[in-house]
Amino acid sequence: MIYQRACDIVTDDVFLELDGVLPDSRLFLKLEGMNPAGSVKLKSALGMVEDAERRGVLWPGGRIVESSSGSLGIALAVIAAARGYHFTCVTDPNVSPQSLALIRSLGAEVVRVTRRDRNGGYLGTRIARIHEMTEADPGLVWLNQYANPANAQAHARRTATSVLKNIGHVDVLLVGAGTTGTLMGCTRHFRAFSPWTRIVAVDTTGSVTFGGPPGPRHIPGLGTSRRPELCRPDRVDEVVLVDEPDAVRMCRRLAREHGLPAGGSTGSVVAALEAIADRIPAGSRVVALSPDMGDRYVKTIYDDRWVADTFGADVLDDPRTRPVAV
Repeated sequence: MIYQRACDIVTDDVFLELDGVLPDSRLFLKLEGMNPAGSVKLKSALGMVEDAERRGVLWPGGRIVESSSGSLGIALAVIAAARGYHFTCVTDPNVSPQSLALIRSLGAEVVRVTRRDRNGGYLGTRIARIHEMTEADPGLVWLNQYANPANAQAHARRTATSVLKNIGHVDVLLVGAGTTGTLMGCTRHFRAFSPWTRIVAVDTTGSVTFGGPPGPRHIPGLGTSRRPELCRPDRVDEVVLVDEPDAVRMCRRLAREHGLPAGGSTGSVVAALEAIADRIPAGSRVVALSPDMGDRYVKTIYDDRWVADTFGADVLDDPRTRPVAV
């Protein structure tokens, strides 16, 4: 296929059937990293930008500002470069060096906050900085991924539709929760067209999205230090919290056992699936969303020193995550 702009290349029909995680059921991992932005966030970004264009608040040469810990920042930088917008990404110390370098290489401006908010994260501080910026410069367009219905609608229209079109009957769907745009979009579509599907939201320990106590988090992607306005906890059937060390172990297992260098959110989702495997009936068809790939985590999740310094050397003790001597 031939496209006119890189940001229009949305690959939404790539699934990997994983053996061994659910021995008595079929598991399909929906790979969302096969696009120029490298993550599911390209659909969120396109949905919000196109909505702003339709509403007449964004026009050629316009200026966008958004808060991101990495993936949405990259996606918006891709779109801004392709469509002629100026983009400012407000981020924090948890952004990976690879993501930060990529955002800048695409021509975006980066503003980094370093002060934690009252729940120990950076989201509140990032949003406060955006409020300061838009008050000082009314020409800035804040897309606000945390409250923008176009974020969720993009995933109802594309992500969830693709799952049902390609897999058909789905007994269990696992979706990681960050802004909850992907989660809420999938929930909306499945409740309408596949109401029997059990929807499991996956979050990280220390996130307050579903009412848990705040705590330190080091891996970008899942979790928040304030509940996103999009989030409707009553629309999911179950919430599973995953400790970050378990997400790291699972990422390394996926790489070693399946040749899949997955991102941190994917590790969390598959770890959550393993935790509830005994409650999934034999013969089920299970779909788990994989938001991105592992290339932007080589200096963190896949770096032994970073893992040991951040979580302790015992995280490296799992023989399934160590290099094999040959």
